[in-house]
Amino acid sequence: MTDAADPAPAVDVPEREVEPLTAPREGVPPVITSDSALREAAEAIAAGTGPVAVDAERASGYRYGQRAYLVQLRREGSGTHLVDPIAVRDLAPLAAALDGTEWVLHAASQDLPCLREIGLSPDSLFDTELAGRLLGRPRVGLAALLEEVLGYSLAKEHSAADWSTRPLPEPWLRYAALDVELLVELRDVLEAELDDAGKLGWAHEEFEAVRLAPPASPRVDPWRRTSGVHKVRKPRQLAVVRSLWERRDDIARRRDTSPGRVLPDSALVAAALATVPGQRTELAALPAYAGRGARRHLSDWQGAVDVALALPDSALPPPSLPADGPPPPRAWADRDPAAAARLTAARTVVGRLAEARSMPVENLLAPDLLRRVCWSPPEVLDDGTLRDALRAGGARSWQVDEVLADLLVGLRDPASVAETTGAQVETDAAPVVR
Repeated sequence: MTDAADPAPAVDVPEREVEPLTAPREGVPPVITSDSALREAAEAIAAGTGPVAVDAERASGYRYGQRAYLVQLRREGSGTHLVDPIAVRDLAPLAAALDGTEWVLHAASQDLPCLREIGLSPDSLFDTELAGRLLGRPRVGLAALLEEVLGYSLAKEHSAADWSTRPLPEPWLRYAALDVELLVELRDVLEAELDDAGKLGWAHEEFEAVRLAPPASPRVDPWRRTSGVHKVRKPRQLAVVRSLWERRDDIARRRDTSPGRVLPDSALVAAALATVPGQRTELAALPAYAGRGARRHLSDWQGAVDVALALPDSALPPPSLPADGPPPPRAWADRDPAAAARLTAARTVVGRLAEARSMPVENLLAPDLLRRVCWSPPEVLDDGTLRDALRAGGARSWQVDEVLADLLVGLRDPASVAETTGAQVETDAAPVVR
């Protein structure tokens, strides 16, 4: 028997040198603003090989809605193309050229809705941001991944620019072209890492789920997302927020500008808080309406408030909407101690599994789905019913396979999870054993 070998001496590994990414390899291409130029670009893309890097720029915070104001594409053998979808309305030649190709996007769920709006939709998808999450990388922004994976630094100084500006400044165009410059190269390295980690199949399921995700349903009472509305408690005051929000939204839509640039949320809340029962709220006397922008439509704002003040009590909005799903977890211990115990155990189980697989908890199983299953588990709880519940809630097959066995134990016997992990589980009621 020999003694264990001494640990190998530490070796100083030089830090990787990061190279600034300052210009596209072929230079900044001209913006495509005509049908003839689009057809030429489409022909070049169709003649290229491999995946197509795709990105889109919007004018969030400047314009109403989330339409695309610039589309960037790059493919091997084709180069980079910058398409103005405002100047060129019919993108059918481009859609045809992309038919059957794999698109590479970063954070695809952000760009796919505006791309679909202009007639562009992928047949296959690779999402570099989602790949980074599945690999457990601590930073998954495009600039961070390019630096850590490929050794290039990418400036993001124009990410919040007003991309509806015409003509677009050359520095902005250079920035836009660089966003797709190394996207395919990044995809190739991440794909290899996913394969080595045994996660490539998982990634394909995730990418497909993003690609096929239906459009988001319209929000119920979107005015309730007004910043600061939590300060408003009384129904009459909430009616003021609602009326102002709706009038502002109508003006913003007609002017094609961001609602917040027409009137800030703080002004809506200020008007509501100044509302006194039985008195007319005079907006002109409020500091929030003293500015030039607010006074531009002061008669509209005053009219909206007057409408809210004249509503019968039966037409006032309730303080909150009926809950869609379980109550806030902080209320579980009092309302259903057994459910609280299940949730504590389930969170412990899924957290441990996520850590073992080197990925964020939310990418292993959506927290909202976990809460719903813990609050209302299947009446007969076994492998089959739990699998069905997870799948019905949107979990992908790989996620179900990874969590099913351990999660079933946690739901059936929360106390056993506490015993094995040291987690504090409320057990005022008997654990659910089915």
